[in-house]
Order: sequence, then structure tokens, then C-alpha cells
Amino acid sequence: MNYSSYIVPFFISFIIVAFVTPLVRRFATKKKILDSPEINPERKIQKSPVPLLGGIAIFIGFGLVLIYYTFFTDRILGGYMLEKHIIGILIAGALLMLGGYLDDKYNLKPHLQLIWPILAGLVIIAAGIGIPYISSPFGGTIHLDTVKIELFKISNFPYSITLWADLIAFVWLMVMVYTTKFLDGLDGLVPGIGTIGAIVIFALSLTNDVAQPETALLSVIFAGALAGFLIFSFHPARIFLGESGSTFIGFILGVLAIISGAKIATALLIMGVPLLDVVWVILRRVFKEKRSPFWGDKKHLHFRLLDIGLSHRQTVVFLYAVTGAFGLTSLFLSTKGKLIALVVLAITMILLGLSLVLVYKGKSNRAS
Repeated sequence: MNYSSYIVPFFISFIIVAFVTPLVRRFATKKKILDSPEINPERKIQKSPVPLLGGIAIFIGFGLVLIYYTFFTDRILGGYMLEKHIIGILIAGALLMLGGYLDDKYNLKPHLQLIWPILAGLVIIAAGIGIPYISSPFGGTIHLDTVKIELFKISNFPYSITLWADLIAFVWLMVMVYTTKFLDGLDGLVPGIGTIGAIVIFALSLTNDVAQPETALLSVIFAGALAGFLIFSFHPARIFLGESGSTFIGFILGVLAIISGAKIATALLIMGVPLLDVVWVILRRVFKEKRSPFWGDKKHLHFRLLDIGLSHRQTVVFLYAVTGAFGLTSLFLSTKGKLIALVVLAITMILLGLSLVLVYKGKSNRAS
């Protein structure tokens, strides 16, 4: 297993993003595209405005390196990865950048924010990236590619709909997009977790069971781009991801999970804590508080950790550690083992949530 050939693409991506990010920051500041504490104060914890649009820097670094390795080397195409897959990823990313820019500048309403992830998801499906099967924890596979409808051809590449494979892929991508979008509440949290997730998928792609060097290369390029941005976004952040970055990170992790052989269970273990947190928050907002699930507040897990006395950096590093621990276990577990790990993760999350609530109430009672 040769890891050395992946060091160069990682650092090229890292360096490009590290160079581009200050330029994007300067542009956002000049255009007054800033995240101000006065906007949605229920969710903001910074004391002064911070430039947005950070996702654009990540996309530029990731996109440029991906284009180079796709069209100027033989390391991406030629196997299961097709040109239309890469073009689809780039177009989908560009749509998220456009939608993110508009939201960061004009503070779009939630139903208008939703348009861009939907379009990006449809582009990925049109590019032929779907979930053809799911490994059953009880043995065998569940095939989802039995119903296929061809739409048109471009350059002899067929563009078609595979009903169940595409539908489940679309739902999966939306879940991943909104997981990282809702998670984006602390400096460096989403880029760091995204970096960990990309590295885990990179390592998984090089195992004998998966053996996908192309997916490994995509993952390591993405990890390098995120790491390059992280040096500017770790607390205290000098630039925020913005809507473009918070949606793009979850989206690409979702795509990587699909093209690495429908490794949905692996991605669920990587994103398990934030995903369960998002599910809990949405259920609470809709059924208990009777309000829109898209309206932010400070009741996410990471805010609860701050409430009990952890510092900003301690909270972020703690969540990095949990993500890394469950992500690493996915490299050594069978499908059934991953299912058991997901159950353990869910129980851990419930116990952690209850403990945080009890500690916070105890501190509040003592303070009063």
C-alpha cells in the first residue's frame, strides 16, 4: 500500500487553499459579506463580524487539483471513474458556491437556500453517481439498480435515472448537506470533522476490500483543501465557511461515501455524532417547540459543551476525537460490526446529551 504518492496532491491542494483563502477573505470584507453577531443572535457566539465565503476557497483548491489529476494524469480516469462523474462533481460544487454566495450576501430564506443543494444533488445523479446496492448486515447485498431509464447521451456517455439507486443517493446527499450545515456553529468544527472524514475514506479506499486508488486520490485532495482552510478557521476564526462551505463539505463527503462503494455505514460512523444531534434538534424544534427546523439556536451538542464550561477549542477538539475514534473503527469492522457500532454510537449520544443537560441544570440552579 503506497501512501507516498498521495502526499503531493494533499499538499498542492493545501497550499492553493492556504494562498486563496486570504484573497477570498479580503474580497468578502470589501463587499461587506460578513457574519455579524446581530444577525440571528440566538446562534452567534463571536463578538465581532467575521468574513464569510470560505467555501469558495476550498472549492477553488479542490477543483483545480481535481481538474489537473483528471485531465493531465492517468490517476483518476481509466477505471470505474468516468469523465462525467468528475464534471458532475465540479458542476454540483459550482452550484453550491453560487447558492452559498447569494445566501451569504442576501441572507436568503430557508426555502430559497434549499434550491441549490437540490440542484447539486440532481446534477450528481445525472452524472451517474448513485447507490447501486447496499450491503446487508445479515449477509449479501440489496440491489437498487433494477429499474433504469435512459434520458439522453452526450459524447456517447448515457445519462439515465436508476430509480431506487438515485432516489436513495439524493436523500443521502441532502442528509449530509444539512448535517454539516447545522453543525457549523463553532470555529473550525466542520472543516476539521470534514478533514477527518476525508482521511478515513482515503484510508478505507486503499484497503484490500475496497481497492479504489481513484477514490483515495479524490479524498486526499479534499482533505488537503480542508486542512488548508482550517488554519484560518480554527478558533479564533479569521474567516467562516459561509453557506457555500458548510453545504459543500457534507455534500462531497456524501459523494465520496457513494463512489467508494456505497460505504454509507462508514460515513454514518464518521458523521454519527453531528447527524444524531441534527435529528434530535429537528425533532425538538418541530414537535416540542412548534417552529421551523431551519431556525438556529444554541441547543446543539457543541453549544451544550460550551454551557458546561468547556472552552471553544476544547469543545471542538473533543468532537474531533469522537469523530476520529468512530471513524477509525469503521476501517476494521464488517457491515454487521458497523451496525453494532452505530447502535453504540446512538446510545453514547443519548447518554452524553442527558448528562450535559443535567450538568447544565445543576450549574444553573447553583448560580441562582
